Amino acid sequence: MRRTSLRLAAAVMLPFALTADTAGAQGQVLKSSAHDYRVVTVAEGFVNPWGMAFLPGGDLLVTERGGKLRIVRGGKLLPTPVAGVPAVVATGQGGLLDVALHPQFASNRTLYLTYSKQVTGGSTTALHMARLENDALVGGKDIFVAETKGRPGHFGSRITFDKTGHLFISVGDRQIAPEGDLAKHPAQDLSNHHGKIIRLNLDGSVPTDNPFAKQAGAKPEIWSYGHRNPQGLLVHPVTGDLWEVEHGPQGGDELNLIEPGKNYGWPVVGFGVNYGPGKAIHASTMAPGMENAKHVWVPSIATSGLLVYTGTKFPGWNGSVFVGGLAGMRVARLTLDGQKAELGDNLVKGLGRIRDVRQGPDGFIYLAVDDSQGKPTPVVRLEPVARR
Repeated sequence: MRRTSLRLAAAVMLPFALTADTAGAQGQVLKSSAHDYRVVTVAEGFVNPWGMAFLPGGDLLVTERGGKLRIVRGGKLLPTPVAGVPAVVATGQGGLLDVALHPQFASNRTLYLTYSKQVTGGSTTALHMARLENDALVGGKDIFVAETKGRPGHFGSRITFDKTGHLFISVGDRQIAPEGDLAKHPAQDLSNHHGKIIRLNLDGSVPTDNPFAKQAGAKPEIWSYGHRNPQGLLVHPVTGDLWEVEHGPQGGDELNLIEPGKNYGWPVVGFGVNYGPGKAIHASTMAPGMENAKHVWVPSIATSGLLVYTGTKFPGWNGSVFVGGLAGMRVARLTLDGQKAELGDNLVKGLGRIRDVRQGPDGFIYLAVDDSQGKPTPVVRLEPVARR
């Protein structure tokens, strides 16, 4: 059941605790409650970077929304993009989106991409699987194509894996306007993939134990529903819990703990309002049978990218959740107490639109910085600075 607690109400009503200095020039010492740190450029020249994945040998893969998969090698962005990437529909919010390595990538060289794919009547979110060989993709094929339609936005779409041979991807609601009977919105309808978290086997087949696999009229791939535009998704590396962040409208971004078969409320309940004049969308912030978020941002920061830190470079942040902010131009750090989340610091505020947040194999935190006008931007990392 979706409920509002005093803790959540406080999270909604209070402004951010601005404990980090404005990022300003890269390299300067910034402060947070647990660590001093600096922002260091890893590589420059990306155009709308979206997703990142680290290869075993030290290379970094970065997707560019326009349709290129780039390689950072030896601290430099290689001039030639990876060949063999599927053709994308790079309009609106669509394009080449996330990239993730198969859990056995070291032996099978397999990776996954999500992208906006041309289909009859428009475009949709698709999951592509291929092998990376000699800086090119080979043997590529789509293993999941979402049944959605709508405006060229809200495609999702992150990829993550559990430890039992499954992958999850997020699919947005495709900007279908919330109007009329909100309970009939596509995100509330199990017969399509609008606003859903999808669970598949690693080959793209459907697990027989998915919550709706045997329900007539429901898409068997669905793991959870009632989402708006989920652009952060991960399986907690210690607990195995599935966490997600999604964009609200004008207000109401959410951090959710995702459980199988659950309804997360969009657009029936929520904390946001319509763009512009701020007209109410929801009749309530809670309703029977709908799950409550673990944290809500009002105003929105446009959440994108999600990390649970488990490295040793920042011991005071171990176990913290990091969430990128696009409109908010920050990284929000939250602490977890079991399945309860509490907002802590705001980091690198003012650096730019943070599209993705990843932990590198070196234990540093990597950020993909995006520019809404398509100006070249860097990938940077946070490094600790000893306090005096």
